[in-house]
Amino acid sequence: MTSSTTNYLWSLQDVLGQGATASVYKARNKKSGELVAVKVFNTVSYNRPHEVQMREFDMLRKLNHSNIVRLYTVEELPSKHKVLVMEYCSGGSLLSLLEEPENAFGLPETEFLTVLQCVVQGMNHLRENGVVHRDIKPGNIMRQVGEDGKSVYKLTDFGAARELEDDEKFLSIYGTEEYLHPDMYERAVLRKPHQKSYGVSVDLWSIGVTFYHAATGSLPFTPYGGPRRNKPTMYKITTEKPMGAIAGIQQVADGPIEWSYKLPHSCQLSQGLAVQLVPVLAGILEADQERCWGFDQFFTATTDILQRQPVHLFSLQQAKAHCIYIHHYNTVSIFFEEVASQTGIGVQLQHLLYLGHNLPLEGNMKVVNLPSTSPAQPLILLSYGPEANTSLPFRERKTIIVGVVHQYLRTVQLLHTHRELLLQGYYSYMYQSVWLLSLQVHEHLPIYAAGIQEFQNRLDHLQIEQAKLAETLANDKSCQKMEMLLQKIMTIHQHYRKDRLTGKLAYNDEQIHKFEKIHLSSHIKRVKSLFREDCLQRYKELLASTRTWSRSEQALSSFSTGLLADLEMSEQRQNKVNILLYLCICNLDQTF
Repeated sequence: MTSSTTNYLWSLQDVLGQGATASVYKARNKKSGELVAVKVFNTVSYNRPHEVQMREFDMLRKLNHSNIVRLYTVEELPSKHKVLVMEYCSGGSLLSLLEEPENAFGLPETEFLTVLQCVVQGMNHLRENGVVHRDIKPGNIMRQVGEDGKSVYKLTDFGAARELEDDEKFLSIYGTEEYLHPDMYERAVLRKPHQKSYGVSVDLWSIGVTFYHAATGSLPFTPYGGPRRNKPTMYKITTEKPMGAIAGIQQVADGPIEWSYKLPHSCQLSQGLAVQLVPVLAGILEADQERCWGFDQFFTATTDILQRQPVHLFSLQQAKAHCIYIHHYNTVSIFFEEVASQTGIGVQLQHLLYLGHNLPLEGNMKVVNLPSTSPAQPLILLSYGPEANTSLPFRERKTIIVGVVHQYLRTVQLLHTHRELLLQGYYSYMYQSVWLLSLQVHEHLPIYAAGIQEFQNRLDHLQIEQAKLAETLANDKSCQKMEMLLQKIMTIHQHYRKDRLTGKLAYNDEQIHKFEKIHLSSHIKRVKSLFREDCLQRYKELLASTRTWSRSEQALSSFSTGLLADLEMSEQRQNKVNILLYLCICNLDQTF
């Protein structure tokens, strides 16, 4: 079945979204074929007072921003009911993106930053126009995908929006309960009467829940059984949340609430970004409207995050990747302090390499002058002190779902990258150290030549060992094997989802399901085996080798410290001889 207005046509099967008062369809311009989205209101909506019906039309006409879905025109159905003709967003909603298995533990860091930037800019436009949205959630944030593949997110669904200045209040209830401010939740969901009024901070609470969901793939406040099944506990969690906590989960029925003050380890955001984001979440996920941040503070803090540049760093001895978010105008001294804060390696103990070479940096240099970095091409951080590399950059999960298999693949890719960086970093550092010491020895203290030769022989042995490991790494197909297994699991998963929508299955389809379940179990066992016995085992073997290399490096460091001390003493003695010679020459000149 189809429906149309004067200029637009759509199929009733092309549903983009449905709500309590309207449905949104993908439509086409009858002349040009241009894709648009049309919002068609239901009978409940048309029974509302006329001024309420016109509110969304008027609101969208007033707003004009790249991060807000654009209103093209308002047209009429044959019934004379009005429909909104709006910009069509090809990427679906943020909610649909988060429901994809690869995002089960949240968005990748670059995509999350895009969401952050777009929502902040869109909200800033709303506040400049004195508008409160009142129903912010991932389902009301649409995604447009550009020709370059990059996302642009846009706020939509202004049916609950109204004009409200920062110091004004309202009494009416709107919103979706998981994202609803606790004061509104108490009245709208628990049906408890109260005399509280609500201000613009209700949007900030919804933004906080949305950002947490986008960062982690989960809602921040979850009672046992889920938010919709255990509503009193849901309200209890949000209202009794300690200051600074950003999540609360109840693991067992009638059990205690486990509070969290940081993002979960499973999310894809780096520690450097999480450190910046957590104070923002804590500030806006505050039930007390008096203690909750205002929009000015929110915009200041989020703009500060978005203006920072990421510097990727790989701590060699710790075998750990870091990302330092810092302003381009900050000095290198401040950068070193940030590195110390995140890695635990003191400023005086830090030494940096880039592309296999020493990176000399002066403290008063600006961060903007640092070389361009990426996760695969970071700065290599060396510590002059002993560092442990016992931690692994993952935690294995007991239950296996499609989202977890994606997490396994990301971990395998991460371990693969770390192995390459470990091989490159250790070889570059030790080779340069021996070369520099050899140069100093041959010029100043030939007595140390034998010691340097011993380290050179050790380096040659390590070079052979590293070449073998590099060849093994080059021939490692664990990433490709994991990708193939994931593809097979995804095919079965999509088949299941399709059949679930169909409802009751025929006998033959049921039999196919049984065979697919056997295949699925086999694929998951292979994933675990490939991860534990192949990729992880090789990574642990490499870590064991790097501990040996670290001991050699420390021995070389102690040796070079003694050598440099002797060089300094030798230079002091030579200076004294030069002074005596100079005095003698002066005396001779006076004599003649």
